Amino acid sequence: MKQPLNALIVKEGEGQQDAVPVNDRIFTSKGISNSYLVTTPDGDVLINTGMYTEAEQIKARFGRVSSGPLRVIVFTQGHPDHVGGWSQITAPGVETIAQANHADVREYWRRLQPFYSSRSTHLWKRDVTGVDRAYQPPEAVVTTTFLDSHAFTLGGRRFELYSTPGGETTDSLVVWLPDERTVFTGNLTGPLFGHVPNLYTIRGDKIRGSLSYIHSVDRVIGLGPEVLIAGHGEPVRGAEEIRRRLTQLRDATEYLRDRTIEGMNAGVDLWTLMGQITLPPELAIPQGHGKVPWIVRAIWEEHTGWFRYESTTELYDVPASAVWADLLDMAGGTGPLVDRARAHLDAGRPVEALHLIDMVLSREPKDPEALRIRLGAHELLLERSGRENFSEVRWLEAEIRDLRDMLP
Repeated sequence: MKQPLNALIVKEGEGQQDAVPVNDRIFTSKGISNSYLVTTPDGDVLINTGMYTEAEQIKARFGRVSSGPLRVIVFTQGHPDHVGGWSQITAPGVETIAQANHADVREYWRRLQPFYSSRSTHLWKRDVTGVDRAYQPPEAVVTTTFLDSHAFTLGGRRFELYSTPGGETTDSLVVWLPDERTVFTGNLTGPLFGHVPNLYTIRGDKIRGSLSYIHSVDRVIGLGPEVLIAGHGEPVRGAEEIRRRLTQLRDATEYLRDRTIEGMNAGVDLWTLMGQITLPPELAIPQGHGKVPWIVRAIWEEHTGWFRYESTTELYDVPASAVWADLLDMAGGTGPLVDRARAHLDAGRPVEALHLIDMVLSREPKDPEALRIRLGAHELLLERSGRENFSEVRWLEAEIRDLRDMLP
């Protein structure tokens, strides 16, 4: 079932809501990414600590449903919306557990914060408010790490942790409660459960391994969960339904990987594969976060890197834009390119129009006709998108908003 596009948006007023019970022992604090409290007679386990701006809400919400002491914090991955609130929530004696790659994930996120923040702000600034992206909260002090698996018992409840590096980070893990047949998957399958995986995100991050994703989903299938609790959204219940949807995710990813590799071996270029490969009807799952052509490109670049054997110029530090001025001069100025871009747009070829307009705006960044064509191209792309893919829609909307501000 398709989830609405706004499933990822934190709405105004949600900060005042109470913790939501999954059952009488597990509670949810909804946020940019959800946090979960598992209660036991001997104390509680917190799964993820949210953004630093959410920490006080998380503590208040869970404080109203449990008076037990916090004993353990578990991170399902090292992204800021999973670990940012740690310093405000932890206390002396609280154990913090993460997969062994956690330190490496946090290292590149800290060092690249200005880069990631500028990109994320362009995409999400109207969805996620009140976040100072320049601020780095104190880093979590992880007291326990593991490579493949880890288990502990608290209050008579057994907790099993398994590494699932095919998720959004190489330190991704799932938390399995065998007695309750309940699994917490974090963002293993992306923010929208049941959707095409996000092997590459346009906000920027490392490409996720397609084969690692397949193996990680298989690992969860092998647990046989009856309740699946993801990093976002509502729990999925029923062993058959969970198995069906996880199997569909795995098979769809495997299908895309197989078709991409077949095309590569047959000598088909990347751009053709991005346009031609689609999912068959039985695997046609929604594309609210990941998108098929992006996955095709991610799989290609995961296996071959950035040199596509298309041109010697790929090996050097001179981009195609370095000769745009020459082409503009040879064309007699920007006018002919504007006219040709308009013809492309009128014929329903918005990407071709954008290629030409990029050249025009490199010389005349405020050319009103060029800006109008650029705006029209983005509006047509948004219309054709069906508004399904969250990142694509947010990118196109941000570009449209900026272009409208630039035009009289």
